[in-house]
Amino acid sequence: MNVPKSKNTMAIPTSRTKEAGVISVDQEKCTGCGQCMAVCPEEAISISGRFISRDDLFDLSDREKAASYDSLMNLLNHRRSIRNFKNIPVESGLIQQVLDAAKSAPMGLPPTDVNVIVFETREKVRAFTEDFCRYLEKIRWIASGWFLTMMKPVWGKETDELFRSFMRPLIDKYINSMKIGEDVVAYDAPVAIYFYGSPWCDPADPIIAATYAMFAAESLGLGTCMLGAIHPLIQNGKAAAKFRKDHGIRLKSREGIFIIMGYPKPVFIKWIKRGFASVN
Repeated sequence: MNVPKSKNTMAIPTSRTKEAGVISVDQEKCTGCGQCMAVCPEEAISISGRFISRDDLFDLSDREKAASYDSLMNLLNHRRSIRNFKNIPVESGLIQQVLDAAKSAPMGLPPTDVNVIVFETREKVRAFTEDFCRYLEKIRWIASGWFLTMMKPVWGKETDELFRSFMRPLIDKYINSMKIGEDVVAYDAPVAIYFYGSPWCDPADPIIAATYAMFAAESLGLGTCMLGAIHPLIQNGKAAAKFRKDHGIRLKSREGIFIIMGYPKPVFIKWIKRGFASVN
């Protein structure tokens, strides 16, 4: 994974031993990942700098206690996208467990450039989606016929088709449904978590962290669904900047995604196998 170019990654770590003093570090090669600390059998190396220290180390459990392939596949096969939740709050302890699992995702070198916002109640989720729909009304013109016709030569046939066949109907559905009191943005979920990056992080990092959160939630008996349409619509323009500021979203970013979760109403007993478009 590429080293992110954020200001948080520029500090040069230093290494010390218990007895031998300072170790010479090749600053051109050292990325400050802490691996030398993690693999040293004598626990003789200590790394400081770049927001990492010996205090961040923890003991790993025995490999035999790790999930088997069969148990992992059982978890993956049971996960479904849930859009119908019981009206039951999700305990704060479970939300924290989900976040703890997401922190373990491979998100570049520490400190991660992934940011997280948690809407931990149905009321907070609903307030956000209502404001989002009001915001969409202000920018509805981006899916209007005249604007799409003007922009087609600029962004090409594929993007034009995406806006006409998907984004415009979706925006209309979001706005019109909310006007009659129906939330089809986040489906009145008890919890929503927004993962987004900084301008310096790998665009995949927020998505990977959200995926870990989703599987952790499944293991805790929670249903989840990824929402990919909100993030791209709040990235550009003055109205988007105001919306982000109003909701504590610190930065615009290339990629981001919302995960909604709660106790699911549907109970699945069968599902359909999935596959790739191609495997060469």
